[in-house]
Amino acid sequence: MNALAVHQLSCGYGQRAVLNDVTFTLNPGELTAILGPNGCGKTTLLKTLARLLSPLDGSVTIDGQSLTALGRRAIAQKIAFAPQVLAPEWPFTVSEYVALGRVPHAGWWKPLTAADRRVVTESIERFGLTSLAGARVTELSGGEWQRVRLAKALAQEPRVLLLDEPTAHLDPRYQFELLSLVRELIAERKLTVAVTLHDLNLVGPWADRVMLLANGGVIADGSPAEVLTAEQLAAAYSATFAVAPHPTTGTPAVIIPR
Repeated sequence: MNALAVHQLSCGYGQRAVLNDVTFTLNPGELTAILGPNGCGKTTLLKTLARLLSPLDGSVTIDGQSLTALGRRAIAQKIAFAPQVLAPEWPFTVSEYVALGRVPHAGWWKPLTAADRRVVTESIERFGLTSLAGARVTELSGGEWQRVRLAKALAQEPRVLLLDEPTAHLDPRYQFELLSLVRELIAERKLTVAVTLHDLNLVGPWADRVMLLANGGVIADGSPAEVLTAEQLAAAYSATFAVAPHPTTGTPAVIIPR
C-alpha cells in the first residue's frame, strides 16, 4: 500500500494553527482534490504531509510508519511535493532542473546513472517538454514552468504525489492534458495523489474524492457529487453558488450566479 494517513493533525506556523484536529487517509489509486478559500490551509496541509512543516499536534504516517521516524531523504523517496514556486533565478536547463528529482535516490554529489538519466528523459517526455529540454528555466512561460516542476516531481518516482495548484497558468488545453496525464500515472503506478485547486469545475470530471477545507478544518469529505453542493460551497466560500449536472460528464458543474 501507499496509504498516507493523518490522525488528529493540527498544523500551521510557529504556535499558530491553521488546521486543527484533522483525520483522514489518502489511498493508492485515488486522486483527492483539496478545495477551500484562500488562507484556509490547503498549502499548509500539503507542506505538512510532505514533512516540510512539522505538525503542531497529531501524526502523519505512510504505510503505518510515522514521517517523524524517517529522514528527509527517505521521505523524498516516497513523497514528492510540487509547490507553487517561481522558476529559480539560476539558469538551469529544463533537463538539469528535472534531474534534481533524482537527488533523493542518487545523492547530491554522485553522477547520475544510466537508469537515473532514463527516468529524467521519460519524465520530460511525459510532460511534453522534449523540445524544451535544453532551454533555460529562466526563459520559460508560466505554463511551461508548471510542467517542468511537475516533471521534476515525477522524476522522484514517488509513491505519493502532492500537487499545489498544478493547473495554475495553464490554458484549457494544457489543463486537460496535465490532468489526463495525472490520471494515467495513477492508473499505471497506483499513485496516491492529492491536488489543491481553485477552479471548482476541474474537480468533478477528474477527482475521485474531494476534501473541502474551511474554518480551520475539513467541513466535507466525499465524492464530487457529495461535496460540491450549493450549501456546502456557500458555507466554505461565503458566496452563493448554483450546482447542476454537467451536460457531457454528468459531474457537478458549479456556477456563481450574477
